[in-house]
Amino acid sequence: MPGSRPPAALLASAVVLSVTLAACSSTSSSSPSSSGGDAKLHAGGHLTFALGSDPLCVDPHQAATNDAVYAARGLVDSLTDQDPATGKIVPWLASSWEVGQNATAFTFHLRDGETFSDGTSIDAQSVKENLDAVVKLGAKSIFGSGYLSGYKGTEVVDAHTAKVTFDHPNAQFLQATSTTTLGLLADASLKKAAESLCTGPLIGSGPFVLNGYTPGKSVELSRRASYKGGSALARHTGPAYLDKISFKVVPESGVRTGSLESGQVDAIAGVAPQDEAGLKSQGEKLLSRPNPGVPVALSANAARPQAGDIAVRRALEIAVDRKEVVDTILSSSYRPATSSLSSTTDDYRDNSALLAHDPAGAERILDAAGWKPGPDGIRAKNGVKLDLKIILAPNFGPNQSVLELVQQQLKKVGIGVTLRVLTIADYQQAQKGGDYDLAWGNGTRADPDILRTAFSSKLLNLSRIQDPQLEKLLDQQASAADPARRAEYAATAQRRVLEQAYQIPVFEMTSVYALSSRVHGITLGSSSQVQFYDAWLS
Repeated sequence: MPGSRPPAALLASAVVLSVTLAACSSTSSSSPSSSGGDAKLHAGGHLTFALGSDPLCVDPHQAATNDAVYAARGLVDSLTDQDPATGKIVPWLASSWEVGQNATAFTFHLRDGETFSDGTSIDAQSVKENLDAVVKLGAKSIFGSGYLSGYKGTEVVDAHTAKVTFDHPNAQFLQATSTTTLGLLADASLKKAAESLCTGPLIGSGPFVLNGYTPGKSVELSRRASYKGGSALARHTGPAYLDKISFKVVPESGVRTGSLESGQVDAIAGVAPQDEAGLKSQGEKLLSRPNPGVPVALSANAARPQAGDIAVRRALEIAVDRKEVVDTILSSSYRPATSSLSSTTDDYRDNSALLAHDPAGAERILDAAGWKPGPDGIRAKNGVKLDLKIILAPNFGPNQSVLELVQQQLKKVGIGVTLRVLTIADYQQAQKGGDYDLAWGNGTRADPDILRTAFSSKLLNLSRIQDPQLEKLLDQQASAADPARRAEYAATAQRRVLEQAYQIPVFEMTSVYALSSRVHGITLGSSSQVQFYDAWLS
């Protein structure tokens, strides 16, 4: 269908599913990797990777940012994996599975001989304990609470068979089993308090073990010698090649780039757009992929008087010149947003007509709603200036520069904007407290159910809305077992978000990494996050 990404093959009846993942190219293929070229594969070595922000929590069940997931992904395996090129769900800890006809029951058959890093077996009881634990975390597991909505429980059919049931159809759950959030931790870790797991120690099922996390400084991983597994999409089996990985927190993008160029680190996340060309010219390898999920956007706090005015929100949507943002601040690696989902997300639909830059149209909307220009050009109504407070975190280098340009664009139509830059921890607190009009950010997931996570009144509800029509659509797309029907619901939900302007999408986030010439085998998963299992150093 034109203007859409094909949905991942799901399930209309009980089916047993099986294998695939990918990797090749350098800059922006659908499933890129850092190939080894002529270098000979070499096991061992210590890779240092620079992060743009503090992970805050390394517990996979609670990890809420990309910088947290980079390390967490290496600590746990998941029941399934997802091919970033096709969206297909493939085996990992589960060798096969059946999905009930109405998507209320999912039966997983586990591989034999898999263990946690403490030597205890991974079995059906492990699956039950992990899913129960994620549900118990509630809102502390930002993503897990949505993935497991309606969770009734897990039946241990036998040692290697687990049947997960829900009280309503939950078609998105199969994809959710491929995420880091639903990766498996050992029972000894699950018994600990949620707060202590954020800093470790913890015992996982993945190819690396956590040696330590120092908040604000680093996360240290080491190779797990007893590891036997690997996703069906991995390039090898058995232990990882790298002996150690150090994730260093380096907030300033220029310092990260300089550290790579000087050899202090081997790879960096969050490459600044202005640094891409220079890094390429110096022989560093760039790895990039557009992130699926919710694009980088301003989420309106509809509970506030001005952001609660649909006329203001609609004017915001069409006053923003997305192409100017990408051309001026970003690079060719990025795309202007064209919907409430990014174009690499399953069941995406192109809604660019709703987002076409039209400053004259924005002025007409505001005029009709009674927002009249004041002496300084900023509009007012009933004596109150139209001045919107935007909160943002500096976890992506260009955030402030982008919003300063957006601020200029909005001023031209009479909308005032005040920017408030916060640390990630303070940003999360401000979101919870609601003291803002617009929150700047994005969300990453390959499944369209990310919209439910973001906008459902039962989950994050970023816009603090009460919209029964949208709520119903979000629930329908999450539960529809028929892929075509689910795609229709997802398409209608995307349009509803934009028609009500709960979200003002600006650009599609792209994960851009730079690697030294001695780094090989790093791949990007379906959520565009780096994976280190196949990585090695020459």
